[in-house]
Amino acid sequence: MMLTGGSGMDDNNGRIALVLTGGGARAAYQVGVLQAIRHIRGPRPGNPFAILCGTSAGGINAAALAVYSADFNAAVRKVAWIWRNFRAHHVYRTDALALLGSGLRWGSAIFAGWAVRQTPRSLLDNSPLQTLLERTLDFTAIDRAVENGHLHALSVTVSGYTSGESIAFFAGHPSIEPWRRAQRIGARARLGVEHLLASSAIPFVFPATRINREYFGDGSMRQLAPISPAIHLGADRILVIGSGRLAEEGRQRTDAYPSPAQIAGHAMSSIFLDGLAVDLERMDRINSTVSAFTPEQRAAAGVALRPIETLVISPSQRLDAIAGHHREALPPLLRTILRGVGAMRREGSTLLSYLLFEPGYTRALMELGFQDTMARRAEVEGFLRIDGVRMS
Repeated sequence: MMLTGGSGMDDNNGRIALVLTGGGARAAYQVGVLQAIRHIRGPRPGNPFAILCGTSAGGINAAALAVYSADFNAAVRKVAWIWRNFRAHHVYRTDALALLGSGLRWGSAIFAGWAVRQTPRSLLDNSPLQTLLERTLDFTAIDRAVENGHLHALSVTVSGYTSGESIAFFAGHPSIEPWRRAQRIGARARLGVEHLLASSAIPFVFPATRINREYFGDGSMRQLAPISPAIHLGADRILVIGSGRLAEEGRQRTDAYPSPAQIAGHAMSSIFLDGLAVDLERMDRINSTVSAFTPEQRAAAGVALRPIETLVISPSQRLDAIAGHHREALPPLLRTILRGVGAMRREGSTLLSYLLFEPGYTRALMELGFQDTMARRAEVEGFLRIDGVRMS
């Protein structure tokens, strides 16, 4: 049977979901991948991804694609323009008043908290990001995209600081039902700026955001199954774009005690990368088991599971090493502060890779994402069913 490069909506090939993971400034890599997909698809109209699922900075990218989902090519151009011109002050305040004020609040809380009873909310003030999102994204366009058939669903994942639950807030087709699993919830919502700010609120770095009755932080925290929302929303095929290498180098000898930046970077990598790797392994096992039986056998046994075709694209190079080459692009005062915790040294550059919203770094990541994807062009064409190609 001849297959064509469809819209990603209901066709003979099923719905395609795009899963965008978290990672702060590392999410620029995702945009490079999307640029390559746009190049591979050519001038085909419509939107190849019926379902968009994002977490943290990936949630912001997913929401932008949803807002402009009537025209995937135009959506990628808009998102790429923003990332190519990102500066740190577009995401968080880098002026002396904000940075020194934050330092004074944290210092007084640590050394004299018993007297001042002051609880600082975060290291950085991300109000510029809120302004940027409010100015560039029309969230009412998401519902219109669903109504017009350009989009089946969008989800943005957050983590509740009180409940400890991972919640995928979603907007989408009326047929989609909310879900509840162990520590995982899917809740229908009218998505807005607050959901994106909550999902991208890296612990300690950015402030938590209150939605309804609870404060929420970065969705990558306690996200045990990053791919799960896409499946619940009805995906038949899933493209996952990671924000870090899923297979890191082995242990190396070191005699120096880890710096605060190195410890923080390790914690962030655990939050943003480990859950995805484990979930992908789990999906491979389930696919292997389910594929051993015919659809008729599964139906007779009452097994509701089905094989899910998955393609994963992740960086071929260490993003912290790339960040190290661009460390001097940060504002001087911020460099001084980060130098104090060891982030300007090679072993502390993992932390830097999440905060370095500067053109040299983001453009390097976009170029890497583009090249990594073009190197796997045949796989991408097969996954998207372009020109009758199908992965074996």
